[in-house]
Amino acid sequence: MKYKSFISIAATLILLLAATTFSIKVYAQKPPAKQFYELVIYHIKDKSQEQRVDQYLSDAFVPAVHRFGIKTVGVFKLAGIDTAADKKIYVLLTYKSLTDFHQLSNKLTTDKELALKGKDYVDAGFDQMPYLRKESILMESFSGMPMLRTPKFSNAKPERVYELRSYESATEKLYRNKLSMFNDGNEMAIFDRIGSQAVFYGEVLAGSHMPNLMYMTTYADMKSRDEHWKAFGSDPDWKKLSAMPEYQHNVSKSAIEFLVPTEYSDF
Repeated sequence: MKYKSFISIAATLILLLAATTFSIKVYAQKPPAKQFYELVIYHIKDKSQEQRVDQYLSDAFVPAVHRFGIKTVGVFKLAGIDTAADKKIYVLLTYKSLTDFHQLSNKLTTDKELALKGKDYVDAGFDQMPYLRKESILMESFSGMPMLRTPKFSNAKPERVYELRSYESATEKLYRNKLSMFNDGNEMAIFDRIGSQAVFYGEVLAGSHMPNLMYMTTYADMKSRDEHWKAFGSDPDWKKLSAMPEYQHNVSKSAIEFLVPTEYSDF
């Protein structure tokens, strides 16, 4: 009887070990969790509005978002002398889930410290608009780079160049083809290899220009940016990838904006 009990216990242990090993393998093979990004764009008309939005973001909004649990908030403006009638301030937020995306708005509505420190913005009258309009773009991270990366620079923030690109496609099928070019064709790997510091790559889930994707690469200055893009354009892997018949005509419109981080931006 003792021998039979030993055999039974041993068999049970073997089965448990096999099940545990299988579970570990399945867990290890799970794709990494993806993030969601929200790019908020304030359209402003003059210096007065710019100062009011700056004060709200730096003193009230960014600290409130930090309290919510989002530790890295990017805030940017157009590089160079902005003479455009429609000036912009960009805010990049990162979420672990769409639930967090929804809950942040509710949390900010009831945040007493935000209401106090951002009073001029929060309680602005209809004839004292702090901005012309506010735009929001919701994205999901690429499978090839599921997490936001904070760039590392030693120089002053005003010297840096953050390049924001948007690629639109003529159809949803061609859009998916361009996504495949980044993820499966290793277009992102080329950026990494030549030293372009990517912050994020995002599939646009909701926005005013669709279907499209957006991504941001960063450089110490404009000279560095030009050198990196020259290296990208002459890279053998890029030349091979861009010449592949299956990846032709998958971008119908591209937009490029050069941004600089504000002093109160987290990166």
